[in-house]
Amino acid sequence: MAESEYLTVKQPAEDSFIEKKSEFIGQICPVKTADEAVEFINSVKAKHRKARHNVYAYIVRDNNISRYSDDGEPQGTGGVPVLDVLKKEGLTDVCVVVTRYFGGVLLGGGGLVRAYSHACKLAVDAAQKMIMCRCSELTVKCDYSLYGKLAYIFPEFGVKITDEIFADEVSITMLVKENLAQKLKEKLIDIANGRVDISEVTDLWHDFA
Repeated sequence: MAESEYLTVKQPAEDSFIEKKSEFIGQICPVKTADEAVEFINSVKAKHRKARHNVYAYIVRDNNISRYSDDGEPQGTGGVPVLDVLKKEGLTDVCVVVTRYFGGVLLGGGGLVRAYSHACKLAVDAAQKMIMCRCSELTVKCDYSLYGKLAYIFPEFGVKITDEIFADEVSITMLVKENLAQKLKEKLIDIANGRVDISEVTDLWHDFA
């Protein structure tokens, strides 16, 4: 995936399965920071206070952080497998917690690795994925007479309109992929014969799926 894109999940999701009487519940949540990840982990722990283990892993773009915890399972049998699944799936800005309700039957190291990996994969598969793209926010101001001509080309650039204000003049705020922003500005200026005011905010991220 290009540096101007990254894959994450749209909203929380979960799924579960039972292995030798132990229930494994995989729970995934989009997060932007390590603090948000910790908040989600704590919320899951509060929800599943009676569970034997709440293994977790998270990856966030902010400061390029990844963390994991076996939460009492033998070292390397919980958090690492969960983190490995997230990396294999190419996900970032996500946190996964796998809750285990112990069923009394030991699974062994290999069994635990498979179980935690599987629970994480179930959660990942249950979530709606989205590709976040680096983009620019353009605010275009023009006379009413130009509005139709300018709006006509927006679909060509795949823009997402976020706001339109019709006052003394028209003000349109939109998101456009970073690699198309300059071409769009040039085309708008050309169509309007320069009679347009464009302001730009760069280095934003948005889902263009």
